[in-house]
Amino acid sequence: MKRDLQGRFVPVSTVGEKVEAFLPSPLPPDPPIDWTPELRGKFDKALLALGRLDSVSVLLPETSLFIYTYIRKEAVLSSQIEGTQSSLSDLLLFELEQQPGVPMDDVQEVSNYVTALNHGLARLEEGFPLSLRLIREMHNELLSKGRGSEKQPGEFRRSQNWIGGTRPGNAIFVPPSPENVQECMGALELFLHDQPAHTPTLLKAALAHVQFETIHPFLDGNGRLGRLLITLLLCADKVLKAPMLYLSLYFKTHRQRYYDLLNEIRQTGDWEAWLDFFADAVIETATQAVDTVQRLLALAETDRRRIQELGRISGSVQVTHHAMMERPIASPVWLRDKTGLSLTTIGTSLERLEGLGIVKELTGQKRNRLYAYTQYISIMNQGTEL
Repeated sequence: MKRDLQGRFVPVSTVGEKVEAFLPSPLPPDPPIDWTPELRGKFDKALLALGRLDSVSVLLPETSLFIYTYIRKEAVLSSQIEGTQSSLSDLLLFELEQQPGVPMDDVQEVSNYVTALNHGLARLEEGFPLSLRLIREMHNELLSKGRGSEKQPGEFRRSQNWIGGTRPGNAIFVPPSPENVQECMGALELFLHDQPAHTPTLLKAALAHVQFETIHPFLDGNGRLGRLLITLLLCADKVLKAPMLYLSLYFKTHRQRYYDLLNEIRQTGDWEAWLDFFADAVIETATQAVDTVQRLLALAETDRRRIQELGRISGSVQVTHHAMMERPIASPVWLRDKTGLSLTTIGTSLERLEGLGIVKELTGQKRNRLYAYTQYISIMNQGTEL
């Protein structure tokens, strides 16, 4: 459905140029969304896919074993959209304080993403509302170290930014002026809290993501934080019990279509085209996540049965294997601290796991060794290949 311009252009002067900044109209769209049978059916399928994903998270013996690595996969994918060259293995090594052979700023940026998401989820657990304050807190974590740390972490921008181009005059899009950011974000916060009217959560997440990216309230990190907010909103409204839906892989795969739709909404108000794309993203991503969980559970069960055949030593080997489901790249020292087993027992267990082909030693050294649960990482890595 085509509408009028979804806001208005306001002249601003910045870096010696006069340009037109776009000031978006508050949500929800006016006139309201045209729920054709096709679009309604697509959203129903998306909600069904989310329900399946949520039920799978309940079936996981320990959700934390899966979530630890899954969040890191999302961090890698979301940061790759912004141009980083870090892999999932790079991040896991970085967190073990082993320096990977990639630019340190890239891995630090991905690590910050994990910290920001965990901070947001922890605050929600405390009963803190999804609010501008929480968004700023997460942004502070996102830009706390490394690249972007000089770009006002945790603060709405006080200068004009733009998207694409080398300067505002040849930019693809110029967001609202800094004087209007607080007003725009205040209106978005009201929408998140169902003012002026209740909006179903999945629709709210889809609309709010576009609005956040249009406002572009920070000097850096808007794309990553905007993607984070989708999952955070689903968790805040209890649509998902665990943070298991991340759309970055879909957005990465369909990047140009994603950017085109954001621009089309602003110009023509075709929210329905965006909602169709967003529903497809949810359906495909949730289905892939369920498949990933099932494959990981099958892998873990197969490996457990093989370990049982080791006989008397199988108990300590099972404990070590279980710990590596949480950290698929681990050092003997970390495994000792995690399991409470002695270093000698951990060493013997890792030797047995290596003999079974379940883990692989990475360094080739006699000291400071690192072990990888290779099949587990291979399943998780799908989609993160650079």
